[in-house]
Amino acid sequence: MNHQALSSLIWSVADLLRGDYKQSEYGRVILPFTVLRRLDCVLEAAKPAVLAEFEAKTKAGLNPDPFLLRKAGQSFYNTSPLDLVKLLGDQDHIRQNLYAYVQAFSPAARDIFERFDFYAQVERLAKANLLYLVTEKFANIELHPDEVDNTQMGLVFEELIRKFAEISNETAGEHFTPREVIRLMVNLLFIEDDDVLTSGNAVVRTIYDPTAGTGGMLSVAGEYLLEHNSAARLTMYGQELNDESYAICKADMLIKGQNVANIIPGNTLSDDGHGGSKFDYMLSNPPFGVEWKKVEKSVRNEHERQGFDGRFGPGLPRVSDGSMLFLMHLISKMRPAQDGGSRFGIVLNGSPLFTGGAGSGESEIRRYVLENDLVEAIVGLPTDMFYNTGIATYVWILSNKKPKQRKGHVQLIDASSFWQKMRKSLGSKRKEMNDEQIATVTRLFGECVEAELATTFDAEGKEIGRCVVEAGNRPPEAPAGGKVKVAPISRIFRNQDFGYTTITVERPLRDEQGKIVLGVKGKQKGKKQADSALRDTENVPLSEDIGAYFKREVLPHAADAWIDEEKSKVGYEIPFNRHFYVFEPPRDLHTIDEELKAVSANIMKMLGELAE
Repeated sequence: MNHQALSSLIWSVADLLRGDYKQSEYGRVILPFTVLRRLDCVLEAAKPAVLAEFEAKTKAGLNPDPFLLRKAGQSFYNTSPLDLVKLLGDQDHIRQNLYAYVQAFSPAARDIFERFDFYAQVERLAKANLLYLVTEKFANIELHPDEVDNTQMGLVFEELIRKFAEISNETAGEHFTPREVIRLMVNLLFIEDDDVLTSGNAVVRTIYDPTAGTGGMLSVAGEYLLEHNSAARLTMYGQELNDESYAICKADMLIKGQNVANIIPGNTLSDDGHGGSKFDYMLSNPPFGVEWKKVEKSVRNEHERQGFDGRFGPGLPRVSDGSMLFLMHLISKMRPAQDGGSRFGIVLNGSPLFTGGAGSGESEIRRYVLENDLVEAIVGLPTDMFYNTGIATYVWILSNKKPKQRKGHVQLIDASSFWQKMRKSLGSKRKEMNDEQIATVTRLFGECVEAELATTFDAEGKEIGRCVVEAGNRPPEAPAGGKVKVAPISRIFRNQDFGYTTITVERPLRDEQGKIVLGVKGKQKGKKQADSALRDTENVPLSEDIGAYFKREVLPHAADAWIDEEKSKVGYEIPFNRHFYVFEPPRDLHTIDEELKAVSANIMKMLGELAE
């Protein structure tokens, strides 16, 4: 059974809840019971040994905790003789027995159910006479690790949360990221680190996600590393604001044997759960376009009081979108280059590329990352890739351990055409990237090359093939009557190519007779006064001399103009789409005219037939 079929089977429990629960409340029952059933199945095989050990160590007056963990073979255990199936044997006392069963979990696992507010749901189900029926339904769902592996279980959790979020009108994208996007990010994160990926190297690395959700990014990163190097060990850290997502993430980490103390609840921006910690790798998909007004006071305090000693030294973005705060948070978590350095990937929407003029918070953040040579690459993804939005999204890869060929440069990769249509849409998600497309983007990044996408069309204008042509290679020949359309997909720029100086161009104020008005007091005495109505600004690329630009572009049109040097500001923006735009000349007027005549003639013919 695939994960979608399994999640549909689990969600069918909602049929029992209908009437006693609102649609938007179904997840409050289904999610914790799914976690409970999964933990139940994971512990099933070792249950007799754990109970025997618990009795023996308790009689001996010893702390049984370390012994029980060893017997369970997991980072959690349960000391109750009950399980979901046995609970069904005493229908009259199922509520009390369910409480006792959950209380018998080790503390870390017990906290998961407290985060779900599970006991309140048990009481409500009992009052509605539904507790036995719901428990019975879950006891008959097979979630044993031999049948449903951890990867599939993670996908089931995500699908359930997506359904829950959809009917609750919540933002599904706040909870998880599509798996193919995570795979792409993880590929880009590890591709340059041969020492980590080389089989047999027993390396230990740390990975961190400040917006952990259900733990999907951490899980995929762990799976990727084990697949390439079974001797490697990845220690996972994270923080998550949403209690339900946090509970599922914690359950996932428990089952995988990770230290769940590394997964912290709470708001990353206002209360950093890993203060002072540095990590080897980081991944994040912060909410798109979500305002940070609730944490504004603490963020501004940190920015003003701590400056670059805190997380938000470069500047603050506008309150309407806090995604760049997460970018700066991750930069603060980078391990110093002399200690091995760090690399991280973050998913952002289009606004962090260009929002805000010179001197604004956004521009200053871009200036900081580019002038400090931290940006390795930015990959433009297809639209309609996420469950809650169809907007354009971008993966930023930042590192303070750039290889030699990348130093001083940024690679832009336009992967917006690398997608295939999904068989069935999921929310706003209508497109997905297949393995081959992910591999192509990974290769372009790994080899750090410029390339073009050559699309071949036949004589009728139908697309018949695509291929990636690296710089220096020739595109394929066009077929008879057809054509080959070539567009850039990978380009490499110098950091300073994205910088500019905004100069303020002043024109003199004139009186009614047209004479220039001069200042009469203080520092302005005898100086030409500026006419604010004629004031203008120009953006001069950093690579150009401001004086030469002014002489060439401004003075021929306004001979009396001058630059107010005190108002000049340096800014940075990354006009991603402009660098991949390919101009297509319009068809000639004769062709258009002939087509219009043909259409008009056809319409007149149809009207004539109607009149008969």
